[in-house]
Amino acid sequence: MKIIGVIPSRYQSSRFPGKPLAEICGKPMIYWVYQQVKKVEAFDDVFVATDSDKIEAVCKEYGMKVIMTSDKHQTGTDRLGEVAQKLEADFYVNIQGDEPMIEPETVAKVVTYKMEHPEVEVINTITPIREEAEITSNTCVKVVTNGQDDGIYLSRSPIPYPKKGQDITYMKHLGLYGLSRKALLFFASAERTKLEQIEDIEMLRFVENHVNIKFVTVDSATIAVDRPEDIARVEAAMKKKLEQ
Repeated sequence: MKIIGVIPSRYQSSRFPGKPLAEICGKPMIYWVYQQVKKVEAFDDVFVATDSDKIEAVCKEYGMKVIMTSDKHQTGTDRLGEVAQKLEADFYVNIQGDEPMIEPETVAKVVTYKMEHPEVEVINTITPIREEAEITSNTCVKVVTNGQDDGIYLSRSPIPYPKKGQDITYMKHLGLYGLSRKALLFFASAERTKLEQIEDIEMLRFVENHVNIKFVTVDSATIAVDRPEDIARVEAAMKKKLEQ
């Protein structure tokens, strides 16, 4: 089974333009993400997928494999779909380009699940929400699954709703997921669905088209860089890790 790790990376960002090239401890953020992903031994290859000449140039400068994609993609999964059209593999793992401390062992769990369940086409990851503010934040996507870890629904609203005040653990969607080539080519050819457009959650395209998503629970403590002020947090965490 050929498995490729892909890091979608675009230069334009409403909250943080040029984010992938933001300097962290003397090197661009995309460099750190790539180095972490390269540690996953099960990957046959790792690519940065971008629509930016600037990002392409930096990747080549640091010896990272890069593939150019269209600037028309609305989601990272659409970009991944183009990668699947250009690079043939059995399974593609999407890794967010704004998590410079992503744990290789967390990424590897997606690959392990695929190896153990080769028939599964779409694998996503979730983790318990630990910060109360994320429960009501519309930037945090919540997930509800059944007893077999199949995805039932994803929403920016708090789900499920505890009508009787039950103490529940909310689960949030991570930008770490894997898809078969078949699933990716379907996604790239399918139109955006009604709920996908309402919630602005691309995985709902699979849900609405009756393509099952398996969710793997992981314990990830990585720090995502959403805004410029997050850089200091990441640098402090990196330095602390080096001191250990």
